[in-house]
Amino acid sequence: MTSIIKETQSIKEAVTFINAIDVNKFSRLISRIIQKLHLKGERTFSEEEEQKLQAALSLDKNALNLVLETAAFILEQAVYYNVKPASLQQQLESLNLNPDKVEVFSQTWATAGPELVEKLKQNIFSPKKLEHVSWQLNLQMAQSSHARLKSPSAILQLGLRSEDSEVQENVFVEFNHQELLDFYNKLETVQGQLDSLT
Repeated sequence: MTSIIKETQSIKEAVTFINAIDVNKFSRLISRIIQKLHLKGERTFSEEEEQKLQAALSLDKNALNLVLETAAFILEQAVYYNVKPASLQQQLESLNLNPDKVEVFSQTWATAGPELVEKLKQNIFSPKKLEHVSWQLNLQMAQSSHARLKSPSAILQLGLRSEDSEVQENVFVEFNHQELLDFYNKLETVQGQLDSLT
């Protein structure tokens, strides 16, 4: 099984803090995080709530932020990889998370995970949508320092539109041959990943 959560230094620190939190308080914390995870740009807790949490959980501001970010990251990874609760449980056990905290994560994921995945499917992750693509080829034949020069380039015009706007924004991107080839290969990779999901 591929690890969806790499054990970094910050994850290790967060695990230490999480293991010290009372299981009932931690359960409420995870429930709140998973409820708000689909709302982009919105904080899970207000400043005032975070101050109360610091006192309730006996954590300083940095430790609380690390716990909140790590818990959200774990749940985001679970969404991204659409893991089963049992698989998530194994992943978390390998991070040396206490069994009671592992149980909170897997139970919360089992009950609220499917709904979160559905909500995130409805969200548009990008504020702009590609509406139109056009292109043009240019060939530079000479330059003041070079009498003979063959320098081909392609210019792509990408027409982007915001969800809430009628005005199309045009973005122009110029590529030489190698850059265009690299871009094409990246698009092929993206296409392959999209195909594997459907």
